[in-house]
Amino acid sequence: MNWNDKNVLITGVSGFAGSYLARDLLDKGARVYGMVRRRSDGTIPKNVSQKKIERAITYVEAGLEDLTGIANAIDIAEPDYIFHLAAQSFVPRSFSHPLETAQINGLGTNNLLEAVRMKGADPVLVFAGTSEEYGLVISSDEQYTRLKEKYGNVFPEPEKIPELPIHENNPLRPMSPYAVSKVYGDYLFRNYFYTYGLKGIVSRAFNHEGAGRGIQFVTSVITSQVSHFRCNETDKITIGNVNAFRDWSHIDDIVHGYEILAMKGKPGDVYNQGSNRTTSVLSYILHSIEACGMPVQEICTTNSGKCLKDPLEPDNEALFGSHFEKSKVDRMILDGTLDFGPQDGGILVRTPEKTIPIEFDLERFRPSDVPILFADISKIKQLGYEVRYQIREIVQDQMNFYMDPENRCSIHTIERA
Repeated sequence: MNWNDKNVLITGVSGFAGSYLARDLLDKGARVYGMVRRRSDGTIPKNVSQKKIERAITYVEAGLEDLTGIANAIDIAEPDYIFHLAAQSFVPRSFSHPLETAQINGLGTNNLLEAVRMKGADPVLVFAGTSEEYGLVISSDEQYTRLKEKYGNVFPEPEKIPELPIHENNPLRPMSPYAVSKVYGDYLFRNYFYTYGLKGIVSRAFNHEGAGRGIQFVTSVITSQVSHFRCNETDKITIGNVNAFRDWSHIDDIVHGYEILAMKGKPGDVYNQGSNRTTSVLSYILHSIEACGMPVQEICTTNSGKCLKDPLEPDNEALFGSHFEKSKVDRMILDGTLDFGPQDGGILVRTPEKTIPIEFDLERFRPSDVPILFADISKIKQLGYEVRYQIREIVQDQMNFYMDPENRCSIHTIERA
């Protein structure tokens, strides 16, 4: 892919994904313009300064609520490509601030598209959608029955069970104000293609992690706490739902996917980006413990007597008609032979060196949680996308970041996340 001398405008350039994308495009010869909010203190955002690219980016001040400012950014950048990454992207915050989330993610996306249309510009636009749009994915007949009992109905009704791996044609059942706002942006991008001819492409990227991920996100909550435990700065790990499964990719893979879509994606179309595997929050914790030099021998619940030796032992059994990288404990959770909840009190992780308590915090459970995300990425793979990082490598990258004392934030900051 030739990015040399291309003009690229990135909304959300100072964010986690935006800063990684900017660095990669700069390395490939692109001229990068970053749309940023005005900062009263004039400081450079940490994500950008850590990557030492602050002087290579041309900054344009504009907020997503500012149509005139966005139009000015388009005049300045004259973009060949626009990557729309700016968003209120923290799912728990969307429950407490639904209006803010709708304004930033919904109206903000509308403003961007309208500014491009008004200016008569002709860039390729890539929208950073999300796997959260799929929301309530049905993984088994038993789960479907439980959901009918809990909610009274499931809409749309599943055409097949299980609905995994998740294809682009899966029904959308968003479970948070954040997810709903992203569905709006997703449909809006495609509507502006069909109605006005704007060359918009939608990426539904599944969870992406790596060094510098915001402390409020669950993988950073995990790896930061484990680093504190390793350094004898706390005596436990506190977490919410360990049964939740996510399709975690390294941010470098997701950035590569954004670039492929910009160059090779079909305008008006939707593409999943992910790793083609699903991993539990519990396994992410256990991998983090091993990443800082403490091999996990056994896990046992605090109250109920559930125990499992060698929980991270690789499992090669096919699930959902697919072979994918997973651990023994994840296979048991997925096939229903094991689960963990508040009634268990917590989990004790036994290593040769010490026993690590995992405490369940009810306040960390979402009002409505997405049980499992697992991407079918066959469509984007046809364009040349490939998964380059295994789950252990992703965890190790985050652990290395937090084992650096300069990055290890206060344990009280994690408790508030």
